[in-house]
Amino acid sequence: MPKSRTKARKAIPKFRSEEDERDFWATADTTEYFDYPKAKRVSFPNLKPSTATISLRLPQGMLDELKVLANQRDVPYQSLLKVYLAERLAEERATITRPDQRASA
Repeated sequence: MPKSRTKARKAIPKFRSEEDERDFWATADTTEYFDYPKAKRVSFPNLKPSTATISLRLPQGMLDELKVLANQRDVPYQSLLKVYLAERLAEERATITRPDQRASA
């Protein structure tokens, strides 16, 4: 009967702050601390992404068009702007992962 290849896991240190924890995990090899094959997928349905307030100057005509479109969809114009930005970012990421299509676009 073959021996099990169970690697001893390191204990996760206690952290003084979230910043210390972030710094640690940014460089630590997580495979030394977690047994990924035994990991279980979890969901955080009430977790909201962090947001940052920014100031953005737009031409008045562009802002007016955005507000009209948002009104037609019955959504706040800031929400519609976030949707448009998210869609464009996804397109850009797809282009970066497939650079051969960038020249033909």
